[in-house]
Parts: sequence; structure tokens; C-alpha cells
Amino acid sequence: MTFRIAVGGIHTECSTGNPALMQAENFRVLAGDDLAQADYFSFLRDAGNVEILPLLHARAVPGGPVSAKTYQAFKADFLERLQASLPLDGLYLAMHGAMNVEGMDDAEADWISAARETVGEDCPIAVSYDLHGNVSQTIIDRIDIFAGYRTAPHIDVRETMVRAYSMLVKALEAGVRPGVIWAPVPVLLPGERTSTEDEPAASLYRGLPEIDAREGIWDANLMVGYVWADEPRATACAVVTATDWVAAEKAAAEIALSYWNARDDFSFGPVTGPLDEMLDIAEKADTKPVILADSGDNPTGGGVGDRADVLVALIERGFDDALIAGIADRPAVEECFAAGEGAVLDLFIGGTLDENSPSATATARIIRLDDPAGDDERQAVVVAGGITIVLSARRRPYHTIEDFSRLGLDPKAVRLLVVKSGYLSPALAPIANPNLMALTDGAVNQDIASLPNLRRHTPCYPFQRDFGYVPKPRPSKRWGAAHDAGA
Repeated sequence: MTFRIAVGGIHTECSTGNPALMQAENFRVLAGDDLAQADYFSFLRDAGNVEILPLLHARAVPGGPVSAKTYQAFKADFLERLQASLPLDGLYLAMHGAMNVEGMDDAEADWISAARETVGEDCPIAVSYDLHGNVSQTIIDRIDIFAGYRTAPHIDVRETMVRAYSMLVKALEAGVRPGVIWAPVPVLLPGERTSTEDEPAASLYRGLPEIDAREGIWDANLMVGYVWADEPRATACAVVTATDWVAAEKAAAEIALSYWNARDDFSFGPVTGPLDEMLDIAEKADTKPVILADSGDNPTGGGVGDRADVLVALIERGFDDALIAGIADRPAVEECFAAGEGAVLDLFIGGTLDENSPSATATARIIRLDDPAGDDERQAVVVAGGITIVLSARRRPYHTIEDFSRLGLDPKAVRLLVVKSGYLSPALAPIANPNLMALTDGAVNQDIASLPNLRRHTPCYPFQRDFGYVPKPRPSKRWGAAHDAGA
């Protein structure tokens, strides 16, 4: 028997403190055959007894909320393709879980609910999530299978997608219908304090495969949630996919309580502190490259990416042999392209996406222009005194060695490398000597307890601290109804 499985989704992370709305041009969109042929979904090519029906998948670097117009256009396209693919035996959605849409509290619930309405109640739906995604009861009620990342930095994206998809195929081949149970945990911590490379997260996540192996359990998950979205669904939680109701309840409660009990033990992995203190350390270091993470403006966490705080501080100190990669500033990039390589000009840098972002002025020489694929992809490398600055036309991270080598830069050769990041990427962490993280301001700043907190559920740690917690696992309504009918 051949099973018809449709594939699609939408994947981004949105800080409600970032005022720059994401538009359609900020997304990489894969649709139809382009989705089927993309490396991101290459595991689908080993379909076996499955016919894959590729729909639409939109993915963007994290940022501010998605504009309502952009979201509705993507959703309408996706649903049209989904409707045309019917009848289906299953649907797999590759999601992130922390998308915020202008005027909407629970965007993933809206997307998944629309998908459920289209495919009907009998079609199983599997989803994969980032562990920094936020889950809600509405989402749980609409799905049958859930899998979340188990690493941060995220090195198991493909593995997680395969887990979710494989469970869907397993359910169809075995003729069984798993269910989902979750247990919210009133804790919201940033990813920088919950990296799975550090304790206690390392041990908590290392224990999940052991829970997977229990009779009746298919997949166990610990979701950290996304703290920079001031919305009611923001929460940590345990999510378990299973065929055994009792085993799932026990596992969800166990995972949830383990996270709650560890809440005071989470801390930053690298040496961390205010910017001036971190720059003092960098100035005294006799090793290189010192890598400094500008954590409050990290675009991969939802930061704006246009702040020049660190540049201003380095200029004031007269720092020599520093590389800042990068600052999003399209007007400055366009000015550099108009002047040409070798030109010297007075540049106004930063503050072009958020009027509240600090900016800097500098007399700079243009040493490299890169125009790989149109105006949005343009980059300029300029030198101001002893500081090399990478400017980008769009918000983007510089987290791989290729990001630098493309521009003729060697991140290992500089005295100080500044990147807009939280925990360092797997490519940069091994070369950091040492790794420092500055507690800078921005849309994803690390002063969690002081964040605006108007709409998150309370009590919630660390916004409030003096309260107790007992896990209360909650099944999906779909599984609950089936369980009651079989009781």
C-alpha cells in the first residue's frame, strides 16, 4: 500500500520587542517541486511506500513579528495546495513554534488548526518544532505526533524532522494512532542559559532517549519555550508522543518536574557580563581570537541586528585589530557600493531598522564589496582605524567560517571578533580563545526578569519566584476522546 503524505509548514522566531515587521521578502519559500528537491527536505526522497506531496514551506531568520498580510498570503497559498492534495493519509508540518504574527497571539495554532480543518479529523498530523518554540493546548489538540529539537545550538534539525516524519510513517504502516500529552512548566529562560552543551540542560536532554525507549512511548520532549514573546502561550513544557496513556502522563510529569527542579541551576556557559567588563578582558587577553557575542542584538534569536553599541565602545577605546560581523544597514551598504572599493567616506552606521538602536559615525575605507544575488544580499567590508566592520543589506548572522572567507576575512587571525550571537555557533565556538558574551541591550537582551511582561501567564519564573508547582499533564482532545471511548 502506498501512503499519501503532504509536507509543508512555516518556520521563524519572533521577538515582540523587535519593531521591524517581517515581510514576504524576508522568507525563503520552497513550494512544490522546489520543496521536494531542497536539501532541507532531502530525507523525503527515501520515500519507500510513501507518495510525497510537497506543499509550501516558508522559513526566515528570526526577527520581529510577521506582518499580517505576509502571513495570510503564505497561509492561503499553503491551504490551496493542501486542498488540492486531498485525499491524504498523513500531513507533516515542519514548524518552529515561536512565530508571532501582527494582531495574533498563537500563530502556529492558527496555521495548524486551518490544516486540520482542511484534512479532516481522520488524517494524522505530525509536527516538528524548535525546542525554543511555544506550545499551547490548541496546538496539542490538533496534532497526533510531536518532535522537538534536543540540542542548542541546534545541530539536530534534520534528525528532529526525520523523527517526526518517521513516526507518521510508522503510525500509518502499523495502523495505529498515537496521541500527545503535554505538561506546561511555568519557567521562561533564555536559550543562552539553557544550552544543551552546559549543565543542567545537558543531563536533562541526555535522558530523553531513555524515556523514548519505554513501552508505549514514541518520543519525549523538553521545550524551553521562547521568552522574548510577550504572549499568553509563552511557556516551557514537556511534550510526549505515545500510544500508552498512563506511560505518557508519567513521562510528561517527570520531564516537567525535572526542569522545574533545575530552574535555579541554569547559568550562562561562557564568561558573561556587561559590555565594558568584557572589553576589559579582551584588551588584556594575550590570546586570539577573543570572540565576543553581542547577545542583545542577536538576529538568530529575534534581535534587530542594526545596533552599533559595541562599535561605539571600540571606537572610544581606540581598540586595534577588531572585526565586527556584522551590522545590518542597507543605506550604508548602498553608499559603499556607490563609492566603490578603495574609497574613503564618512559613514553613519546602525539604527536604520529600529529608531531606538544606537548608531555610530566613522571615517572608513571600503576594502571589499560583495554582490552575490541582488540588492538584499549585498555586503560591504570597511575599515575605520583598527576596526574592520562588515555591513549587510539585510538582517543576517555571521556564524560560519564561510561567512567570513567569502569576504576575504580570517576570523582566526584577528585579536577580537565581535558577532551578534548568544551562545556561539558550532563553527565559531571551537576557535574562540576565549569566548565572551556581553550582556548588551536590544530586542533579545538577557535581563529576563526586567522584560516587559504584560501578557505572559503568571506566576512564571524568573518574573516571579515565590510559588510552587505540581505538573498537570494534559492530553490532546483528540487522544482524550479516543481514550474515553475505549475506556
